[in-house]
Amino acid sequence: MRVLSAWNGNNPVEGFLSLRLRSALFAAVLGLLAVVCAGQEQASQEPAAQGQPPQDPSTQGQASQRQSTPGQSPEDQSSSGQSSSKDTATPDQPGQKQGQSTSKPEQPKAPPNIVPSNRTPISLDTSETVFSVLAALNACGYDQDLNISDATRLNVRAEVARNLRSSTEGQEALTNLCDFYQGRTVERNTTRSLSPYISLALYMDGPPHFVPRVKEEELPPDASMIAGFGTLLEKFYDKAGIHGIWERHRNDYAALMQRYHEALAKMVFDTEIYLKQPSAQYLGRRFTIYLDFMGSPNETDARNYGADYYVVVFPAPSAPREPVQASVMKMEQIRHTFLHYEMDPLASKHFTAIKQLEPLLQSVKRAPLEESFKDDISLLVTECMVRAIEIRTSGNKQTVEAMRTQAVDDAVKQGYILTRYFYDQVVAFEKDPAGIRATYGGMIEGVDLKKEEKAAAEVQFASATSPELVQFSRPEERRMLVTAEKRLAAGDPKGAQELAQQALDKKIGDQGRALFILAEVAVANKNRDGAQDNFQKAIESSKDPKVLGWSHVYLGRILDMKEDRTAAIEEYRAALNSGGGLPEIKAAAERGLERAYEPPAKPQ
Repeated sequence: MRVLSAWNGNNPVEGFLSLRLRSALFAAVLGLLAVVCAGQEQASQEPAAQGQPPQDPSTQGQASQRQSTPGQSPEDQSSSGQSSSKDTATPDQPGQKQGQSTSKPEQPKAPPNIVPSNRTPISLDTSETVFSVLAALNACGYDQDLNISDATRLNVRAEVARNLRSSTEGQEALTNLCDFYQGRTVERNTTRSLSPYISLALYMDGPPHFVPRVKEEELPPDASMIAGFGTLLEKFYDKAGIHGIWERHRNDYAALMQRYHEALAKMVFDTEIYLKQPSAQYLGRRFTIYLDFMGSPNETDARNYGADYYVVVFPAPSAPREPVQASVMKMEQIRHTFLHYEMDPLASKHFTAIKQLEPLLQSVKRAPLEESFKDDISLLVTECMVRAIEIRTSGNKQTVEAMRTQAVDDAVKQGYILTRYFYDQVVAFEKDPAGIRATYGGMIEGVDLKKEEKAAAEVQFASATSPELVQFSRPEERRMLVTAEKRLAAGDPKGAQELAQQALDKKIGDQGRALFILAEVAVANKNRDGAQDNFQKAIESSKDPKVLGWSHVYLGRILDMKEDRTAAIEEYRAALNSGGGLPEIKAAAERGLERAYEPPAKPQ
């Protein structure tokens, strides 16, 4: 789908505003994003809210139009498009290393700041932390779509290899890093292999230490399984000279942000005009686009953490002096995430009305939807509305309505059963001077539950659907399994079981970890067969080395108690191979290999 221009006569709401007013609004949006192409250095001074990923202090070329710290004046923030020639590293960055450039390359100048502002939730950024993580994965065999990537990716890989080639310590750092990555990655050249590391990068402190900024229970589930990556990355970053490589390619990244500046401003403008809603109306929320050359141009990573929305884009190469197509720039994916950013708060505000639609979840049990949409009516409603808006604003004047109707039917067959209802609603919305915030409640309350249930029952669902772009992670859900573990440790197996089972039923967090907790509860309840079954399921469901290693150890002990020594030895050996080198697992597995397990004697 192509985002329609709000001023070229193709938009269904072209008569909504006068040309002069629309032009003025576009200039305002353009001004808010003008400085993102500056390529300047800026360390975030805003303390992170608990449970949310704070801004990366190592971010380079980032937008100066972030939310200001309370009490901070506009003069305290970087807002010009120029870098100080004497700033070669921020305080949070490592000092100059041997072989690195001693001065910054000249940065492309940013467009003028048309509307000075120190408060906007939208940022276009590049990040040295994200770059460092991706450079490390590339060095360890992440080669997805390398042949169609920008030349910068190839150049960076070559520079990393050259810096490590003659260094024994560098080779050791690379080996340790790659053992970690490859030991936890089944499919190396897929989005699945990259996504956990993107999650972790958004939650890590900047170089040189790369430590998580939040507690384990506040990390996204996929990131918590690889939290130890940062320690290995620190040494690799130093020995591979990543900071120097980053500095040498600053011009490339600054030019990349220049390329996205106008397209992003136009997308924001078009969307806000259509919804008749400014994106800055909800305080404390942020929408950030990160650009990086080091991933596959065919992939886009989008995620929502609480009040923060992120899109990580890996741009495709562009021909010199030729306009870049929106599809190549992934503007559809960026806009899809931005629509969630705009619509999700409305769903939260009308939670009670949306909850009354929960019976519709039974209608999509047989649809090829992701489980989250089958368990959370709010997610399903929002996704249906987002897709309806996307379909309605796709194409141009020559796009016949039949094509849009077909797109609606396709969405319904994938399981987004309210898309047709919301499509009709947004057609009426276009003629209403009121904005989406004022009309949203009426749209929800207007759903005829019985009618929609009957219509859904008649749908012949498709056999498959493409995965949802935006990954959702709620802080309260991330803490559920940690709370379950704490209850078990405190001698409350019943409470631990309830939480772990709830996480399992609702597909919250690492399912293998939930099964492992249920197995431990079975051990506490002396249910040997139940424990054995859940430990085996945990092994099949998890990639967490701690879960895998201990599950194998416990299975070995259970088999020893059943006097099946041969099978027990196999489990202890599996624990050594899957435990990620964790010393406590290694010690337990080696004890199991030396002699059969015997339960502790009861106190006399």
